[in-house]
Amino acid sequence: MPELLSVRNLRIEAVSHPPGEPPRRITIVDDVSFDLQKGKVLGLIGESGAGKSTIGLSALAYGRGGAEITGGEVILNGTDLLPLDNTGIRKVRGARVCYVAQSAAAAFNPAHRLGDQVIEASVRHGLMTKEEARKRALYLFRVLGLPSPETFGNRFPHQVSGGQLQRAMTAMALCPNPELIVFDEPTTALDVTTQIDVLAAIKHAIEETHTAALYITHDLAVVAQISDDIMVLRHGKTVEYGSVQQIIEAPTQDYTRALVNVRQTAHAEASDQTSPLLKVDNVSAQYGNGFKVLHGVSLHLCKGQTLAIVGESGSGKSTLARVITGLLPPSEGKITFDGKTLAPALKNRSRDDLRRIQLIYQMADTAMNPRQTVRDIIGRPLTFYDGLRGAAKTARVRELLEQIEMSNGFIDRYPAELSGGQKQRVAIARALAAKPELILCDEPTSALDPLVAEGILKLLMKLQEEEKLSYVFITHDIAIVRAIADSVAVMHRGRLVRFGPKSQALSPPFDDYTDLLLKSVPEMEIGWLERVLDTRRMESAGN
Repeated sequence: MPELLSVRNLRIEAVSHPPGEPPRRITIVDDVSFDLQKGKVLGLIGESGAGKSTIGLSALAYGRGGAEITGGEVILNGTDLLPLDNTGIRKVRGARVCYVAQSAAAAFNPAHRLGDQVIEASVRHGLMTKEEARKRALYLFRVLGLPSPETFGNRFPHQVSGGQLQRAMTAMALCPNPELIVFDEPTTALDVTTQIDVLAAIKHAIEETHTAALYITHDLAVVAQISDDIMVLRHGKTVEYGSVQQIIEAPTQDYTRALVNVRQTAHAEASDQTSPLLKVDNVSAQYGNGFKVLHGVSLHLCKGQTLAIVGESGSGKSTLARVITGLLPPSEGKITFDGKTLAPALKNRSRDDLRRIQLIYQMADTAMNPRQTVRDIIGRPLTFYDGLRGAAKTARVRELLEQIEMSNGFIDRYPAELSGGQKQRVAIARALAAKPELILCDEPTSALDPLVAEGILKLLMKLQEEEKLSYVFITHDIAIVRAIADSVAVMHRGRLVRFGPKSQALSPPFDDYTDLLLKSVPEMEIGWLERVLDTRRMESAGN
């Protein structure tokens, strides 16, 4: 079968403007080649900065963020896209090649109905009449398993869930009947229970329409379920390229083997049940409009241990963290810390209460002032809690940088000059600067690549041992729970459905929700998705 897409010796560069230095060119993608046949899926995998999305966008002859395609060929069904003028490129984008972004919520116009947006490209390119496009959209809504497909298109983006919106975006990409779709991490922002439905819908739609696809992700277990071949990338170069079976079962390169084996080991839970440091007693909470988000939650955390709180988006995990910190006073119940009942509201807590409980946020990018250096970011709590200034503060900042395994050369850098993993390490150092006893970690690795995330988890475990820290670790990643937790709390729709030592919480018999959660975690196994879907169908038929 002839190749639909042939990429040959692709080279993509960008211009960097270092302060006080002349501009210089940086190579983002270096001599990458691959082929893709009609109806097949190629997975592009690698860490942030590997060039995955940049390569995917080259299939639309597009270089984002100032990137420029400076060499090679991108041949779509016999046509090299790179020499085409603007008119020629416009005929390709949205018609022959379509793109599915990571965040569907940011990609849809909130002021227009979903149906109108799904058919827009097909109509504008003159591929179909409005009536034909609506029939095509209805067919795709059914194929993708969207609810009430006949009326789904009448809804606005805010009226559907994240998983439904991601499937609607897939329908928008499939509607013009393109030759190729570029999926740019379409399930990364979704919970595992939602992710499995979207993955199944995407795979079914590709099989039904015989469309070829590039599937970009940093999760090898996910890409193994949907791809025919996988290309592993790092620093803009091809590390390894082969069939899914070869990459998963017999990788030849150390970097690929590291991706396959990441977080394979589990942390042995603590056997020493020390006195509880934190007690959450029958806590309920609501937002200003009276909408109740927590319902009678009770749990505890022993000193020096890690409590993992798991559940899908909207389960109340982060809201519980806000209640513990005092950012959201509970409507009922109380929080006890080291035997002392904490004031419900943050403003009524003592400085020492504030010092002893610190928080690491999910997105280090938005949790730091971009105009402050690492010295300022880490140094602020040192001044607030300990009154340190000048040379004494700088010396302590240097100690903290060493503790998080970053050199002193980072001390005067700004957040924009740091990688995602480095930013999260700085966020950890800022929390450590207060000398806390408890750190609330609100999904601190969810935005990171697997190997970078593993490094952050190992750092947190090392610091826990050195500083005798206790952690509340909020996540929807069961692999992380197995890797770090001593005890586990499972939350669903604001209620605690399971709580206990990890060995008990992750062992049967399970309640229905925990069973669904555990079964939805992708495994590094070919055919896992089909096996899980078959099990679901049999269970549904049995009911």
